[in-house]
Amino acid sequence: MTKERILVTVKTYPTLSRKYGETVCTAGVRADGSWVRLYPVPFRRLDEQDRYRLYDWIECDLRRNDSDPRPETYRPIDPDALHRVDHLGTGARWRERRRILLETARVYDRLDELVAAAKSNTASLAVFKPRLVRDFIWEEDAADWDPKKLAEMRALTDQLDLYDDNTWRETFKVIPKLPYNFSYRFEDAAGTKSELQVLEWQAGALYWNCLRSSEGDEARALKKVRQKYFDEFLRTDLHFFLGTTQQFHFVAPNPWVIVGVFPIPHENQLELF
Repeated sequence: MTKERILVTVKTYPTLSRKYGETVCTAGVRADGSWVRLYPVPFRRLDEQDRYRLYDWIECDLRRNDSDPRPETYRPIDPDALHRVDHLGTGARWRERRRILLETARVYDRLDELVAAAKSNTASLAVFKPRLVRDFIWEEDAADWDPKKLAEMRALTDQLDLYDDNTWRETFKVIPKLPYNFSYRFEDAAGTKSELQVLEWQAGALYWNCLRSSEGDEARALKKVRQKYFDEFLRTDLHFFLGTTQQFHFVAPNPWVIVGVFPIPHENQLELF
């Protein structure tokens, strides 16, 4: 057991787990640039003051998650003891984000190196710089959670929470499932073309916000999401935070997905802040 201080850079859109209920995969870096994955975290059941944002520094006691062989995966010993201690904002603090994430942490630019690292189980989280972003796309997916999985999840969490404080249940509702999967098409430094799914929570939240502002018009909402993730982000020094999924870490030809997007201003743009 050890208390860690972590800069949160990744929060994936909530998923349903039969074992843990609704969970969010959270990841970030220590001050030395090394990666940590926190799983499971029942994020939306945390007290309001402890619901961390991206680029919050958080502190919590961690232990290795023995059910997950990926080297960076830890589990909070007590999620209720996970606390926000600082926030690394934009403005003048963009430079600090760049220093930690693009200078202290290792930045990859070839996917073959990352695939090899996953196969040898030396990395399952990384900063990645695409040479060229070719497109931002989406494809339709199931609009609702699997009802069988949802029922199993609720039954199991009822058992697990039998002696815990259950006041969260009074207002808690499972987050709506995203009806679309978003992906980037890009090339790496070797010219290898890839398409990787984007799992970050911000993309999902943006879709729902755009759907509301588009009065339920899905086509308009999707165009607005693309405008942000393609048109706007390509004007920045765009980097990806990549991660592997436990299910496919060892077996998929390319087990990596985009768990976070880092649209940092170019170095010369930082002079404006």
